[in-house]
Amino acid sequence: MIAAFFMAFSWGAYAQDKAYHGDGPDDVLQYVPYASLFVLKAVGVESASSWKRLAVNAAASYVFTAGTAWVLKHSIHETRPDGTDRRSFPSAHSAIAFAGAHALHKEYGRISPWVSVAGYGVAAFTAIDRVCRNRHHWYDVAVGAAIGIGTTELGYWLGDKITGEHSKYQVSMTPTALSMRIAF
Repeated sequence: MIAAFFMAFSWGAYAQDKAYHGDGPDDVLQYVPYASLFVLKAVGVESASSWKRLAVNAAASYVFTAGTAWVLKHSIHETRPDGTDRRSFPSAHSAIAFAGAHALHKEYGRISPWVSVAGYGVAAFTAIDRVCRNRHHWYDVAVGAAIGIGTTELGYWLGDKITGEHSKYQVSMTPTALSMRIAF
């Protein structure tokens, strides 16, 4: 498995020398791990979280991931390998895919390790595809993966502070309002 991983990334590094191939399945695949979180919960697979906690943690994770990637892309002006623009670093596609995969692992990894393998596999394929399509350097997707995993941990930490059983924060939702109460 480790050999296959290194072969896949070396294939992606080789593909960087080719011309731009356009965007492809990675535009959809980046969201598959996040979508899987909610699909598995909806079909009755037991997760580590309630619906409220899952929604808050996934939303916090996504916001932190997308926000971090956006700020870095607009601060560090790394040119893409295909030369189309200067927003290569880091790979937001990889960051979002790995954030979803890590959330999937946190929610369902204890039920079956294959759920985690599938989530991280989709995320790795997304990252490799970005390199193969000449949209990113290998280090763009590596940093994107690290951002995704790190910001998911941050999102879960914050979400647990808001929705945890012993938390001093409470979130309630009604059809007309969202309120937050802080107990001292």
